[in-house]
Amino acid sequence: MTQPPQFLTLKRHRELEGIYSTGLVVRRIACALIAGLAILGLLNVFGQRPSTRTADSAAASLELYAPTHTRGGLLFMARFRITAHQDLEKATLVLDPGWAESMTINTIEPAPTDETSENGKLALTLGTIKAGESYLLFMQFQVNPTNVGRRSQNVELRDGDTHISTIHRTVTVFP
Repeated sequence: MTQPPQFLTLKRHRELEGIYSTGLVVRRIACALIAGLAILGLLNVFGQRPSTRTADSAAASLELYAPTHTRGGLLFMARFRITAHQDLEKATLVLDPGWAESMTINTIEPAPTDETSENGKLALTLGTIKAGESYLLFMQFQVNPTNVGRRSQNVELRDGDTHISTIHRTVTVFP
């Protein structure tokens, strides 16, 4: 039989003799907690599953399809669908600052006819939408790795200065 390395004793290091059982239990519980977090992440508990929110009015309906939970560093997409029930001459989406705060906006397709700011909110002018027609707007984002917490991501649909509908939502960003 070969000799164990110089500073190892078989009774202590192989049979764990003299090691407190509570220390061993604490280490095993810590390892189980870390493995449990990894399994919860694999089961998509911490984000990116999109959900749909809608807001209807007599003039138009607004639908938002986007995740309400994300993780730092990941990419996600938001889809806005506007279905006009009457002609909208200057359809405008107004997005809360939470859509841009610690988020990188990679692209907006199709490009709005005008992009402005209203007291820190993003205002995207989409143009004319005829009654019975739908307009789809896609935005792709990346969550900045240092972004953690909850943000308001309300979306307001306007026709010029006339309020049509609002979707209230909050996004949670996990580390």
